[in-house]
Amino acid sequence: MRTLETKTIVVASHNAGKIREIQDLIGPLGFTAKSAADLNFLEPDETGTTFEENATIKALASAKAAGMPALSDDSGLVIDALGGDPGVYTANWAETADGTRDFAMGMEKVHQALEKAGATKPEQRRARFVSVLCLAWPDGHTELFRGEVEGRVVWPPRGTQGFGYDPVFQPEGYDITFGEMNAEEKHGWNIGKPQALSHRARAFKRFVETCLEA
Repeated sequence: MRTLETKTIVVASHNAGKIREIQDLIGPLGFTAKSAADLNFLEPDETGTTFEENATIKALASAKAAGMPALSDDSGLVIDALGGDPGVYTANWAETADGTRDFAMGMEKVHQALEKAGATKPEQRRARFVSVLCLAWPDGHTELFRGEVEGRVVWPPRGTQGFGYDPVFQPEGYDITFGEMNAEEKHGWNIGKPQALSHRARAFKRFVETCLEA
């Protein structure tokens, strides 16, 4: 375990929604953060088959390019009835022919796959959002933090807040989707609060407890 001793880091992402969420979570801690997109870093090929592998690839690429610690996130929607798909390929399911991402199309693809699998009832649409954060240093040292939140896939999509597949994910114990929650409701956590709701907030809570409070 290594403690993070600087308040200047790189957010190793080119995903605007993800960058915004990470900055929302680290901002209250006094961090100064620029994203890999801001710094015009090339996006590394995500060749891993697990969230941990892909998060590590992204964090190390930015840490070495910037010469300072970098924090990455690899996350996705894991659906039981689809054998864990789309999983690490969640973003790929939303990829269009021209390389851009259309998450409305991705959500439709998930819905059609569930219909084809015969998973039409709520109890057959069990799913979880997974987030793995990787904190990497330029010397190659890494720390990994995993967060998961259980729930189910709903149809049609509900809500315009959040990003990605948020409008079709209803977390367990709630009657609204992530897409219907504001940032504070979705994350359900900040410094001083014991609980966290979203997968990313749960991973981030572990990052804080391990690398900032050690």
